[in-house]
Amino acid sequence: MPNRRFADGEMVMGRWPGSVLYYEVQVTSYDDVSHLYTVKYKDGTELALKESDIRTQSSFKHRKSQSSSSSPSRRSSSRSRSRSPGRPAKGRRRSASQSREHKEDKKKAIQETNLALLKPSENNTRRYNGEPESTERNDTSCIILEQKSKPDLEIERVLEQYSLRPRKEEKKKEEIYSEKKIFETIKTIEKVSPKTKELEFGGRIGTFMLIFFLPATVLYLLLMCKQDDPSLMNFPPPLPALESLWETRLFGVFLLWFFLQALFYLLPIGKVVEGLPLSNGRRLQYRINGFYAFVLTAAAIGTLLYFQFELHYLYDHFMQFAVSAAVFSLALSIYLYIRSLKAPEEDLAPGGNSGYVVYDFFTGHELNPRIGSFDLKYFCELRPGLIGWVVINLAMLLAEMKIHNQSMPSLAMVLVNSFQLLYVVDALWNEEAILTTMDITHDGFGFMLAFGDLVWVPFVYSLQAFYLVGHPTAISWPVAAAITILNSIGYYIFRSANSQKNNFRRNPADPKLAYLKFIPTATGKGLLVTGWWGFVRHPNYLGDIIMALAWSLPCGFNHILPYFYVIYFICLLVHREARDEHHCKQKYGLAWERYCQRVPYRIFPYIY
Repeated sequence: MPNRRFADGEMVMGRWPGSVLYYEVQVTSYDDVSHLYTVKYKDGTELALKESDIRTQSSFKHRKSQSSSSSPSRRSSSRSRSRSPGRPAKGRRRSASQSREHKEDKKKAIQETNLALLKPSENNTRRYNGEPESTERNDTSCIILEQKSKPDLEIERVLEQYSLRPRKEEKKKEEIYSEKKIFETIKTIEKVSPKTKELEFGGRIGTFMLIFFLPATVLYLLLMCKQDDPSLMNFPPPLPALESLWETRLFGVFLLWFFLQALFYLLPIGKVVEGLPLSNGRRLQYRINGFYAFVLTAAAIGTLLYFQFELHYLYDHFMQFAVSAAVFSLALSIYLYIRSLKAPEEDLAPGGNSGYVVYDFFTGHELNPRIGSFDLKYFCELRPGLIGWVVINLAMLLAEMKIHNQSMPSLAMVLVNSFQLLYVVDALWNEEAILTTMDITHDGFGFMLAFGDLVWVPFVYSLQAFYLVGHPTAISWPVAAAITILNSIGYYIFRSANSQKNNFRRNPADPKLAYLKFIPTATGKGLLVTGWWGFVRHPNYLGDIIMALAWSLPCGFNHILPYFYVIYFICLLVHREARDEHHCKQKYGLAWERYCQRVPYRIFPYIY
């Protein structure tokens, strides 16, 4: 194993990928497997560089002293011999000296210009945000800043100022230092996936415990809802016999449901779009037909009801269906991990490549596992669990009517079904937006997402409807109207915030988004500081929490059990928010710190 040349914490000069320029960086770590140094630039950007792209600071100082110690008279005399002998010697020496100074000025200007293109200064941020510009920093970076709004005019002005003309080499530099090229270069550098160093969820021990704790939590919640008095004082609930939790026929019904949704996914209907660039620059293709699958499922369920199929059968065997889904998700997770062992390094998930079996099994080792064009993670994210959630809610509504001999469902049950139906339809209608979420772009597909998509979403998110079957709650129309307004506010914040983010990510130059201000970053992306994203850092989470509260309020206040979803959702989103904060700070560096100063509140305005 070759010895490393540079130590952690050492200040060196690192070459910026795709260029010939070196900048002062600090070595933060070294990977013995890939033999890459992780270095940190002054703006906070972290990249992995080869040893050949790193030099000591003394080597640059030595070159500078060598250049200044060379004899200027010797250089001028050598040039004078190639000039016309008719000119006076004095004039020739003066011309040579002026030419050297002019060339050095031009070289310095080019370097300053390239640096400004590469790293927008804090002054640039103020100009983007419409704040007054400091007069103390009136340098070339200001010119490059204005290039954002008038690129052709400002490039021409810089070329005129320094007597530069568009040549083949200069055009190549402009292409390299454009923001798009920088972003692609960074993605190429990340092609070699380093080992995951920062472990989440309590590391190996925490993820091992979660593998057992999550199924136990689902079992506990469902057993408590079946009790006449689902109070916390009645813990633990009486456990059923193990043989009563499993029924092979119900497992077959679950498989039939899963493969029916897979069939709908494979139908050649709906548009095909490309996802965000992967670490190797590729873009995977996805067919957007989730809403069509929902319509076809609704037609199938309607047909079953027309032929007198008793859908409330789901309520009578709810526990067995949950166990069947858990067993299937575990089997799927084992398959996913085994196949990920043969996946190329570039296909592994950034957060699931720790080298620890249990941790990678839980978080997901492979980023986008596919069977041909069938994307397993993308399919499970919206189809079987999310659509199944609506079907379960409908089954609970029918079970309430049958058990309590009602001709109409209760107002509380109607509100819960309506609110959650809106949420699911919105997700399927805006299916393309999920391609920009961390679940797709960052998280691998392992037990965490498999169990979450196939078990937690359909069987825990339907907890309010399941609770109301055994514990009916009467609410008045004014109270129902107030709850509906609360849900509408949460939905409006959730949808408008997500739309702003998704549209800006896909096309920042869209004229419809011209009113949005943002902070530029070294990756080429921008951080929104207006609209909902200038109000709090995660407005979509704020909308989620408000809606979760509106879903639980129709269940009344007799027991805390229906509010488990609200408590869970707050804990989940706070965890996600902390993870997002850490991820963005590493990715955007100083730009993220400026964003946090501009938008101080995370989820709850004036509180958190």
